[in-house]
Amino acid sequence: MSDNRTLIIQLKDFAGQQVTLSGWVYQARSSGKVQFIILRDGSGLCQCVVEKGKIPDDVFDKLEHLGQESSLTITGLVRAEPRSVGGFELAATNAQVIHATTDYPITPKEHGVDFLLKHRHLHLRSQRQWCIGKIRHTVIDAIRRFFNDNGFTLVDTPILMSAAGEEEQSLFEVDYFGSTLFLTQTGQLHLECAAAAFGKVYCFGPTFRAEKSKTRRHLTEFWMVEPEVAFIDLPGLLELAENFVSNIVSRVLQDNKPQLETLGADIAGLENIKPPFYRLTYTQAVEILRGEKTVKFMAEQLTQLSRQKETIEKRITELDTEQAGQIKQWKRDKNAAELIALRSDLDEINIKIENNPKHAKLAAEFQWGKDLGGSDETIISTMHDKPVFVTHYPREAKAFYMKTDRDNVKVVQNFDMLAPKGFGEIIGGSVREDDHDMLLKRIDEMGLKRENYDWYLDLRKYGSVPHGGFGLGVERTVAWLTGESHIRQCIPFPRMMDKVYI
Repeated sequence: MSDNRTLIIQLKDFAGQQVTLSGWVYQARSSGKVQFIILRDGSGLCQCVVEKGKIPDDVFDKLEHLGQESSLTITGLVRAEPRSVGGFELAATNAQVIHATTDYPITPKEHGVDFLLKHRHLHLRSQRQWCIGKIRHTVIDAIRRFFNDNGFTLVDTPILMSAAGEEEQSLFEVDYFGSTLFLTQTGQLHLECAAAAFGKVYCFGPTFRAEKSKTRRHLTEFWMVEPEVAFIDLPGLLELAENFVSNIVSRVLQDNKPQLETLGADIAGLENIKPPFYRLTYTQAVEILRGEKTVKFMAEQLTQLSRQKETIEKRITELDTEQAGQIKQWKRDKNAAELIALRSDLDEINIKIENNPKHAKLAAEFQWGKDLGGSDETIISTMHDKPVFVTHYPREAKAFYMKTDRDNVKVVQNFDMLAPKGFGEIIGGSVREDDHDMLLKRIDEMGLKRENYDWYLDLRKYGSVPHGGFGLGVERTVAWLTGESHIRQCIPFPRMMDKVYI
């Protein structure tokens, strides 16, 4: 088949001209002498209007019986139509069916999470997953462009590791020709070697954590970008991180506004993401969690959630009543799709309502010295309309490589960046301990084997300098940008503790 087709995304350049589209049937409805086929081709959606008498009769009959996801080519005249998806439609003059499909498993009827994950190979074709995938693509491109355009050198760090970079209990073991190695938790330790060679470096690839967690924020395999910079301090790292994230948001707003609108993302909120971001110390964050502000905030949240629940339940009742009556098929399908989304939202709200008193109690009883948990991060980030940096965590709660603050040895020079609206941590970073003896002491204190870190200690023997970096999780970032409640939707083929399907 010669590729003389036009992509749907290009239709604005072909108004008034005859073109050929190739794609799959996303939706279709007929009113007798006129058929309306929504075609998708990977670049977008287009309504194709097929009128009897303006297309061969045998072709008209074939098109009338096509099921969802049937593949075809369709030729016709491009015309502007503001009411149609994308603003243009195709007045068909001919078509060729490539493959007629029946009983497509994923239709606008309701499906549970398990069903959709088992059919992920097909679910990726849904409009929501397509929009998320396009935004993820922009995020990844923006990440690479930011670092490449700002003097960073890409360094590919190993996936198989001999020692832990983070908590040993979250390592995946691999039998490596009779020896035990681990899937990487971070490229940071190796990246520090490269920073001493190139000055500013980054790595970008899959990362693995064997955390036994089933929350909406956790995957066992995810993608992370990690920059590392020589001759930098904590204020410099914060400035780099906020410029980096602001750049990503700007690119997504520029390239993916239609997708954000389809997903119902908070576009106005994203337009507010510009430096400077908010800054809190860990100690200030603890004071907020244990204070009256949080008590009042959590009570207000519970009231808002209860109102949202009531509104959604009312709409579900309306749609269920309508579905039980006599309505056209296209309307029934539209209602079914809305019901899927509403019931998903309702499940999420019910979980938040159930967890609200628990999270409020945890916040009120929070003890200085513990790491912030997911509920703590949610509270802090929901209180802010832009990302917030939390810095200077307790030394004993953080990794061995983080630099002890010389003015207060109880804390380290680190930070987490929490995305607003309750999405929590998307970046974690620190200045690295550059003193050989202090690093060795931390390795011993944490019960790590010295021999596994001989090479890492060498970096503090030969030309040690202040340096630091951070890691940004791609999936958590995409979840925040899109407003997606579960991180599993933000990677094409999710790997979770209790679910690996394809």
